[in-house]
Amino acid sequence: MTATADYKTLAERASKELADATAEEALRWTVDTFGDDFIVASNMQDAVLIDLATKVKSDVDVLFLETGYHFPETIGTRDAVQTVYPDVKIVNAQAEQSVAEQDAEYGPKLHDRDATLCCNLRKVVPLRKTLANYSAWVTGVRRVDAPTRANTPIVTWDDRNGLVKINPIAAWTDDEFNGYIREHGILENPLVSIGFLSIGCAPCTARVEPGQDPRSGRWAGQSKTECGLHG
Repeated sequence: MTATADYKTLAERASKELADATAEEALRWTVDTFGDDFIVASNMQDAVLIDLATKVKSDVDVLFLETGYHFPETIGTRDAVQTVYPDVKIVNAQAEQSVAEQDAEYGPKLHDRDATLCCNLRKVVPLRKTLANYSAWVTGVRRVDAPTRANTPIVTWDDRNGLVKINPIAAWTDDEFNGYIREHGILENPLVSIGFLSIGCAPCTARVEPGQDPRSGRWAGQSKTECGLHG
């Protein structure tokens, strides 16, 4: 079999064996299985996943999609992560074009006219190119995030990007997630405290009113619910 087929078989087996794994167990399996050949993705809304990962591998690679459209607070959180976790290697994945170059080719504010294309250019393609350097990636996707994520497994084969995908906190509730932040004093993007409960690029992220779906602030007024990274 090819290496891809081997890893796909591995993911299928692990999906069953680690179906009820804790976050620590899933991350320990990731390190034991892949060594340095994996990366942890973070949108820098918080450092929960990074904190968990560094407990089993202090010098883990951390993927940040530098879209050119982030809030200053998000960039500040990324920089704070590097300070708090000095051993981690932050991999800033950038689009082939700068925002100015994209504007010149497609016209200004592509995100307002075709958010899916903008996400593809500034997120999906850079993600795919970065992940091509690894055999696995770790994400902070949780089942409670959105209906589209309700069946997220702990380990799966990511057919879109061609590697193993580990979602160690998939089963965490909001109470468990927020409790971990409080208990461990985890870094959190300051925008969260003023109602930005699902943070993406600034032009496509809005404050969420109390009681609203946390992801309702993403692409408000559009039918779009995912940027294309996870589905």
